[in-house]
Amino acid sequence: MNPETIRKDFKIFENRDIAYLDSGATSQRPYQVLKAVEEYYNKNNANPHRGTYDLSIDSTAEYDKARAKVAKFINAKRPEEIVFTKNATEALNLVANSYGLENLQEEDTVVISIMEHHSNLVPWQKVTKIKKAKLEYMYINDNYEITAEEINKKITEKTKIVSITEISNVLGVKTPLDKIIKRAHDVGAVVIVDGAQSVPHIKVDVQKMDADFFVFSGHKLMSPMGIGVLYGKYELLDKMIPFLMGGDMIEYVYEQETTFAKLPSKFEAGTQNIGGAVGLAAAIDYLENIGMDNVEKIENELLEYTKAEMSKLDFVDIYAPKTNENQIGVLSFNIKDVHPHDTATILSSCGVCVRAGDHCAQPLIRFLNLPATCRASMYIYNTKADIDRLIMALNKANDMFKKWRKA
Repeated sequence: MNPETIRKDFKIFENRDIAYLDSGATSQRPYQVLKAVEEYYNKNNANPHRGTYDLSIDSTAEYDKARAKVAKFINAKRPEEIVFTKNATEALNLVANSYGLENLQEEDTVVISIMEHHSNLVPWQKVTKIKKAKLEYMYINDNYEITAEEINKKITEKTKIVSITEISNVLGVKTPLDKIIKRAHDVGAVVIVDGAQSVPHIKVDVQKMDADFFVFSGHKLMSPMGIGVLYGKYELLDKMIPFLMGGDMIEYVYEQETTFAKLPSKFEAGTQNIGGAVGLAAAIDYLENIGMDNVEKIENELLEYTKAEMSKLDFVDIYAPKTNENQIGVLSFNIKDVHPHDTATILSSCGVCVRAGDHCAQPLIRFLNLPATCRASMYIYNTKADIDRLIMALNKANDMFKKWRKA
């Protein structure tokens, strides 16, 4: 299956004449996913776990099927290790509050990387300040890599938590997870992996990875917004206290005491986004029909083409590793001496959608000594024609800025 064929499943491209290169922020949805969500609301909509009538039972079944599908997709041992959240941000906050606050002690360290999204940074600032622990950063070298030396230097006997992105949302660079997780476990630390930018693009196996916790957002892999996933090893989740309290996460409530439901319900307070879970299951079906190996192949070919074409533009700075081996279809760049917001505005006038800014990663942008970047992030529905349109728009933007500079 090629991108041109895949693209026909995305009706937005019939309604908008655009080159959509902002899938790192959110992906588009194929009609198969939208149809599955519509069908759920037309046929099975009810509050799950609440009613003994058939409609509620059917709704519960749809929710449970979605959980099982997610578990199989990332190779969790059991469905109970899958907690549905609003997004990866909520999942990371859940771990920071339910695990971090309960287990960190004064003088312990939490280790993250300079490439983290704010969602995997700000919660750890909060937790370490409350617990009087220390927040340490692993930094990248000139080729945007975390070296073995940096890993061994920062992850020490004092480290109790390592929270790390699998793929940078700014640079598209894969982190050396195997080395980081091994080092962390060797010193007795727990590892949380932010998979928001990896699950849509590469095959993920949480058992092989040996992550203690793993999070991702559904909307970046073609599901509706408002659904996310926290995977945790059963023995860790089982010991944790809930982050949110309310309906459906309880066993018994007395006037002064409450006991909590079993996993995963104790972490899913209130009425959940069942339609979102159904949509996530449909998105997983869609990806598995294409095959994750094919997803990687499509994106690698497109990244290679994009870097080759953009490198011909002597007025563009590209922020990427020298080879594509450890990079997915995300490319940050700037027109020299032009603010990224200005560049993105001109590109938009040409129907090219890229993101400009700090990408919710201000410490990384500051570390790179940049004001911001433009970011083109690709997915399976993008074609070489989209990239050609991006290159055309960049040439047009540069011509305009040349005139302004002369004026």
